[in-house]
Amino acid sequence: LDQLVESGGGSVQAGGSLSLSCTSSLLRGYPSFSVAWFRQVPGKEREGVALIWGGGGGTIYADSVKGRFTISRINDKMMLYLQMNSLKPEDTAMYYCAASRLWRANLVTTDFHYWGQGTQVTVSS
Repeated sequence: LDQLVESGGGSVQAGGSLSLSCTSSLLRGYPSFSVAWFRQVPGKEREGVALIWGGGGGTIYADSVKGRFTISRINDKMMLYLQMNSLKPEDTAMYYCAASRLWRANLVTTDFHYWGQGTQVTVSS
C-alpha cells in the first residue's frame, strides 16, 4: 500500500531531543521520489521542515530548524527519519511525512502527493 505512517512523536522539555520515523513502501519502490517532513499548528498553514531529494540527492531545511534537525532516509528499510535536537516551544506542531513523485521537489505542500496522518510533537518551556 502507498501509505506513509509516522511514529516517534511525544512531549519533551525545551532543549530536549526527539526522533521521528516514517515508514512506507514508496521509499523502497520509488527511490527517485523526494521525501520530506512538514509540520502544522492549528490555524496556520502547513510548513516545510526538511526534505531529501530523490536518488540520494541533497537536502533542504527550513531556516528555523537548520543546525538542529537532521533528515535521513534508508530506502531498503522503507524508512525516513527526522532527528530533532535543541527543541524549542515553537517546534510544537503536528509533524507529517510526505512523498513527492518529483525528483527535485521544492519544500512546499503543492509539490507533494502522498501524506501520512501525522504525529504530535509538544515542547514545553
